[in-house]
Amino acid sequence: MAALSILDLARVREGGDARGALEQARDVAAHAETCGYTRFWVAEHHNMPGIASAATSVVIGFVAGGTKTIRVGAGGIMLPNHSPLVIAEQFGTLAQLYPGRIDLGLGRAPGTDQLTLQALRRAPEAAEHFPQDVRELQYFFAPPQPDQRIQAVPAAGTDVPLWILGSSNFGAMLAGEFGLPYAFASHFAPDFLLPALAIYRERFKPSPQLSKPYAMVGVNIIAADTDAEAHCLATTQQMSVVSIFRGTRGLSRPPIDDIDSYWSPMEKEQARRWLARSIVGDVATIRAGIDALIAETSADELMIVSDVHDFAARLRSFELIAQAHGLDKQAPTA
Repeated sequence: MAALSILDLARVREGGDARGALEQARDVAAHAETCGYTRFWVAEHHNMPGIASAATSVVIGFVAGGTKTIRVGAGGIMLPNHSPLVIAEQFGTLAQLYPGRIDLGLGRAPGTDQLTLQALRRAPEAAEHFPQDVRELQYFFAPPQPDQRIQAVPAAGTDVPLWILGSSNFGAMLAGEFGLPYAFASHFAPDFLLPALAIYRERFKPSPQLSKPYAMVGVNIIAADTDAEAHCLATTQQMSVVSIFRGTRGLSRPPIDDIDSYWSPMEKEQARRWLARSIVGDVATIRAGIDALIAETSADELMIVSDVHDFAARLRSFELIAQAHGLDKQAPTA
């Protein structure tokens, strides 16, 4: 059975604040742990008032400290924004504090806008060095060599598992060549999902970390006790997507009864394409959608985004998703 995991954006909601968003992320992870989810990831985004996970390694430590068994990690760290040595030090420290529970997913996109790139001191050509940076991270996480003059203390020897994240063919090729698990962001780039998975599996070469391909598929899933309620809850995410097109990213909004009164016909079509693989509905609808997605992709794991404004409804969504999939703690892990 495919594993289920959670990607949390630590969304700051209207009427709330960043601290509340972070505390809710921790509490969702603790709840997911009891439901049998495999891992809980947060992502690096900058200059976005509605997302509180910019200091990603700090958030991971906070969430890991509030849980006991669930894996916690980055989905992901935008590696060209950082020195591999510093990321190794951060995640090596997390691995020392929470052994066997830390994941490091790596992306090459900036996770922000062009102006903020300058504030991050990211060089324009930084993404071109992504493959070399991944290799450098592997070097720092490996046991130190006798003649090694630079060590990432306390990362050396922790062998923190790396993942390659992607929304195009580049990440698929790299993950395959490096023999690493691959996570595709079909929750916002659905058109490239199947070609990327095919490339990854065709290019895969066994590595010390992984003997055969392991593919994770990102998917938006919103569950409620009825289809109608779930579709109402989903308007929060639909409005968030439209705000990206409008260039007005802000706080997460409560659901509305009539989404057609919010967007234009063009925005509706844009959102439909962005959210094309979303699964929204009651338990039966979610079960059918998950089964169909796994059958189509042969995914080893689904990484679920459930962008629900109300906290109690969000917890309920994850409960119903787990119920729909017959989730248990024996699901495979990479």
